[in-house]
Amino acid sequence: MLRKTLAAAVLMAAGVNAHASLTAGDIAFTAFNADEDGLAFTTFKDIQANTNIYFADNEWTGSAFNTGESYNVWNSGASLINAGSVIRFSAYDKSTLSASAGLLNRVTVSGSANWGLANSSETVYAYLGTSATVPTTFLTAVTNGDFAVDGSLASTGLTEGVNAIRLNKNTTSATPDYAEYIGIRSGLTSFDAYKGLVANVNNWTVDTTNGAYAATIPNTASFSVAAVPVPGAVWLFSSALLGFLGVRRKA
Repeated sequence: MLRKTLAAAVLMAAGVNAHASLTAGDIAFTAFNADEDGLAFTTFKDIQANTNIYFADNEWTGSAFNTGESYNVWNSGASLINAGSVIRFSAYDKSTLSASAGLLNRVTVSGSANWGLANSSETVYAYLGTSATVPTTFLTAVTNGDFAVDGSLASTGLTEGVNAIRLNKNTTSATPDYAEYIGIRSGLTSFDAYKGLVANVNNWTVDTTNGAYAATIPNTASFSVAAVPVPGAVWLFSSALLGFLGVRRKA
């Protein structure tokens, strides 16, 4: 009976966030490559099967997207995507798109046709929505320009350095065409603990010389958390043990 109780407590604790909706900061970009036209992102929460996440490099004005660039939609596929997974997009500018997990597809929107990622003044948003042009929850954003000029974070719920990242924050260069997170991916006790690290450009390598990175493959190693005791299970075990000892003494 005790084993069953402890097992149930562990499963309940482990599954608290399994079915929660994605919110701002639950995914984060980990690579940006304008030469390859590729991106990578990690998720800090389990993503349920058949979840759609939109990606747009049209600029957000504070109330809507402008036109001229692209919309894509990524579907997580038939299986759950575990927290800590890293998903890579390549050939982002091609008609046939590539994703390391799930399916990435073009969304046709009138007035939007420039599918490539620019090596300057480019901002990419990731969000949930009722359609590509109607976001309901912004999840993260990355820019190699300036959020105050090249798109906006107004009314997105995103904050630079918290759940959105500006790649040229530490340089005057206008051409950071390649950037990648190089910080730790293991050892922390929760996925949430990685959010501030990934959103901090000091933990990225950023090219500012407009080098050639078309063949560069980013790190796609998963993030992981260190095992810690489950408080609920420990409490139940302690209570059961004390009760058992009390019974033994009476006997």
